[in-house]
Amino acid sequence: MYLTKSEILKLIDSDELIIRPLLDRAEQVGELSVDFRLGTDFLLSFQGRNSAIDASKNDHNSDPSSSFFQETRRLVGDSFLFHPLQTVLCSTLEYIKLPDDIFLSLTIRSSYSRLGLSVSAIVEPGYCGCISMELTNVNNNPVKITVGSRLVQARFYRVTEKTNYFEKIDRKYICQVRPEVSFANGDKDRETLLKIKGKVI
Repeated sequence: MYLTKSEILKLIDSDELIIRPLLDRAEQVGELSVDFRLGTDFLLSFQGRNSAIDASKNDHNSDPSSSFFQETRRLVGDSFLFHPLQTVLCSTLEYIKLPDDIFLSLTIRSSYSRLGLSVSAIVEPGYCGCISMELTNVNNNPVKITVGSRLVQARFYRVTEKTNYFEKIDRKYICQVRPEVSFANGDKDRETLLKIKGKVI
């Protein structure tokens, strides 16, 4: 079930839903969504010495995925350039704390989607931290954005029962305030697949 503006504001006013800083409440809180701003920390993907980012665990000598990303930071009001077909890991300017029965789905605001920027993210109930985003410019042209712009919008959904976000102690990403590279190599199911592969004759 979507939360409407009145329900979102009620949660914010009671501190059940924390969004800080909320620089322009009137502009950021819409009828069915809340706009979030582009934060100041970035991890830029670039072509490394290896031919591919190895997330397969089949090559034990491959470089970690972090070697394909470069860390950089901008100030609010600075410009940031998204190159064509480049994936950029970044975070929202805002820190959030979700109630245990509310999750959110993140999309690019229409104005920026029309420029070719793409994002997809779901944030689980109980999460706290900045929202991590994987932004890709699918346009053939570079796109320059002002850091701090209202770039994405979140829609909030209520689930049928409360969950405990911190119950799973081996989460790969938890309470982030800056973007982090993929920990796909830490997926346990890939160990299972390698064992299956070793049994195949």
